[in-house]
Amino acid sequence: MAISFFLNDREPSVSRTPGTVLLDVLREDLGLTGTKDGCREGDCGTCLVLVGVPRPEGIVYRAVNSCLFPMGDAAGRHVVTIEGLNQAELSPVQQALVEEGAIQCGFCTPGLVVALTGFLLSGAPLSEADGVAALGGNICRCTGYAAIRRAVARLVGQFPDLGPIQGFSVPGRIEALVKHRVLPPYFLDVPARLRALPEPSAEIRSKEGDARPPVLVAGGTDLFVTQAEALREAELAFLSRREDLQGIRLENGLCRVGAATPLIEIEESPDIRRILPGLGRHFARIASLPVRNRATVAGNIVNASPAGDLSVIFLALDATVVLARERMQRIVALRDFFRGYKIIDLSPDEVIVEIRFPVPDAATRFDFEKVGRRDRLDIASASSAIRLRVLDGRIVEAHAAAGSVAPVPLYLRETSAFLRGQVVSAATAREAAAVAGREISPISDIRGSAGYKHALLPRLILAHFLTLFPERIREEDLA
Repeated sequence: MAISFFLNDREPSVSRTPGTVLLDVLREDLGLTGTKDGCREGDCGTCLVLVGVPRPEGIVYRAVNSCLFPMGDAAGRHVVTIEGLNQAELSPVQQALVEEGAIQCGFCTPGLVVALTGFLLSGAPLSEADGVAALGGNICRCTGYAAIRRAVARLVGQFPDLGPIQGFSVPGRIEALVKHRVLPPYFLDVPARLRALPEPSAEIRSKEGDARPPVLVAGGTDLFVTQAEALREAELAFLSRREDLQGIRLENGLCRVGAATPLIEIEESPDIRRILPGLGRHFARIASLPVRNRATVAGNIVNASPAGDLSVIFLALDATVVLARERMQRIVALRDFFRGYKIIDLSPDEVIVEIRFPVPDAATRFDFEKVGRRDRLDIASASSAIRLRVLDGRIVEAHAAAGSVAPVPLYLRETSAFLRGQVVSAATAREAAAVAGREISPISDIRGSAGYKHALLPRLILAHFLTLFPERIREEDLA
């Protein structure tokens, strides 16, 4: 089928099934081989492209892994490859990489250029730390990373005036980057050209009249790792295009998160940052930025992985999920949603439309801990999250959860029940850790033995108390 979108500075003629990944179309159909074929799991960053989505404030560009991006979701959008960033002379991004010695074999270089251009397009004030974080999904086997870090520092120093504190809107940022030759001039014409495209549909079918229910695709960052070949010919419905499944709202004491809201929007949400100030710092440990740009909250929950980081976080936030079937809805506590390994309380004709949790008040404290074989971008050997409401030194409400220690993301019912009514103290922390250790049933796997996980989770519970109550508990008190 024909899919209408803009690729760099033109509208290509492409007829592919909606489930064909963008990487294959770029390389095989269009000959744009600057986008490299690497891991096909979203880990290496060699296939990065920018995808521009029209929003009321302008076109918002995000770096995404084209190996996990279905063609159907490109409809009505602007896709930018490394070829679309090349100009008569090296751009400042390319120049920084060259002059700082950050290029050798060059296989990873297109992805680095795309990621750093996406960083400059982000609209946030520029910092070296955020620039390095933007490269968290890029692997380079040649140079080591010191030269790449120097290139990031160079770019941040070169463009101190791009942040919104100077009043730049999204269009203003694009105009400034065109002026500085980071972006080619054709970027200025893209909004009008996208408006001229046919309005894309949320449900894009390969075959007219096919009555089979489509496969639901949100971010696709897990589906297209494990089922890419099967999805190539499948009928797909893209939840990411449903506006009713997007966004974050605070209403009547609840935080309501649309099921298809990408992780990056939760991380960047001013409302989330206000009610859960420490939450955003944990997201870099959940996935790389390109994956967070696509992965959705409900996708993480429906996956039902025992190690699901977001599931553990939302369990500790005492979340509920809103399920819809036609015009009917039902609400299920997330702690009851996981029924067994990869078994969830979701009928084939239902879809998650929203995740809700009570808005924390000033007496509430939250923490998330995760241990893996790598500090970043790894599945947890064990993880834990806790939410405590404390008045006059006593815990009046408690919710704790753990990952990678049971067949499901585990709500620690006994630990939570024990903590309610307890005084915050080292003794309480030690006993809570012991209770948590008795609740879990880990198995040995590549990320650690069952014995290791049994020993690890209680230490994470103690770490919560050290982090949340440094004025009351010292590390030596927990020895």
